[in-house]
Amino acid sequence: MSIRSGPTGLADRALGPDLARGFMLLFIALANSHYFLVGSGYFSGFPIDGSVVDRAVGFLIATFVDGRAFPLFGLLFGYGVAQIVRRQREAGSGWWSIRFLLWRRSLVLIVLGFAHAMLLYIGDILAAYGVLLFVGVWALSWTDRWLFIVAALVLVLIAQPSGDTLAGSDDAPDAAMLPPAFLGQFEDRIAVQPYIAGLGWIGFLTPFLIGLWAGRRRILERPAEHLPLLRATAVLGIAIAVVGALPISLAVGGFIPRPTADEVMDLGPLHDAAGVFGGFGYAALFALIAHRISGRRSISGQGGIDGQGGIDGQGGDRPMVRAIAAVGQRSLTCYLAQSVVWAVVFTPYLLDLSDTLTTTTTALLALATWLATVWLAERMRRVDHRGPFEVLIRWFSYQPSRTAATRSRNSGSRA
Repeated sequence: MSIRSGPTGLADRALGPDLARGFMLLFIALANSHYFLVGSGYFSGFPIDGSVVDRAVGFLIATFVDGRAFPLFGLLFGYGVAQIVRRQREAGSGWWSIRFLLWRRSLVLIVLGFAHAMLLYIGDILAAYGVLLFVGVWALSWTDRWLFIVAALVLVLIAQPSGDTLAGSDDAPDAAMLPPAFLGQFEDRIAVQPYIAGLGWIGFLTPFLIGLWAGRRRILERPAEHLPLLRATAVLGIAIAVVGALPISLAVGGFIPRPTADEVMDLGPLHDAAGVFGGFGYAALFALIAHRISGRRSISGQGGIDGQGGIDGQGGDRPMVRAIAAVGQRSLTCYLAQSVVWAVVFTPYLLDLSDTLTTTTTALLALATWLATVWLAERMRRVDHRGPFEVLIRWFSYQPSRTAATRSRNSGSRA
């Protein structure tokens, strides 16, 4: 009987994935928070009645953040799955054992995501990640060619004209986003969350599959072996993301007229598809930064929003690097902590500041929230605590392996 390997220890993690994840949680905060704002009209999730400064901030967020951070997490999620598979295979586990381990992980993500959406933030992505993992385990044995073929086909589908995109949307925050009463929010959100979880995973499939490929080659962990690829990906990926965002972001900033509804059906999917390349570019950029910071060390690790990603040992003598990487180690806890802030600040039956804050002040709130999680994560790092939700997901995923290991030890002692 094979015994599963446990999760990667904190001392055995590569810096690049955790640094990327930790910093990009700032982008997640910026991307999520502006959708709570109330105004006289909207475009791409931003109120259109803001000041010149508000429009400038909106332009920057729409260009570099919206639809660009989440693909990075999708790539890191796939990267982490590839690393889990490698560790389990090295420990002697068979494919079905690995699949059941990952299905257990997907189940806890779906349950946790559902509770997150019902109680705090309807825009939850954890449940969608859980569905993605449940389906994605069948891609583990695909060849590299099939990973790229399917990833490309899905990206082409995402780029097709459609009205089902947040980029260019003129929808105001609804009752599911800003519930007027605590008990009433469950009825509104239960009608939306299955749709978000059931279909939202499709948008993460391309970066997930590319993450599987990259994880097989340990590209983010061993950047010294892949410098030309990483440099080209960083430059081209971010450039494509910026150029693809401009038709929408320039309108958000008020630099060009707002596109018509028919134009948005073309430009919105273009904005989203280009953002996938931005996720690749950001991942490569942070791998290069980690390569420079870590003195070209090469150490194993994992990646993903559930915290299965890497840090090699604390970022040397750079306190801020250590702290940001600590956020990456505890990304699930820090992501959920952001939602607590959004719920308290924006929910009508709590502080109800959605019609008081502006695009600029909300961006400052997002920055302050991220800095608070950096402080929190660094405190947990100093006492060697993974984070409550990281502990939960690891316990649920690896409990059977610990039980099997205990039985094996007991059998050996009796023998």
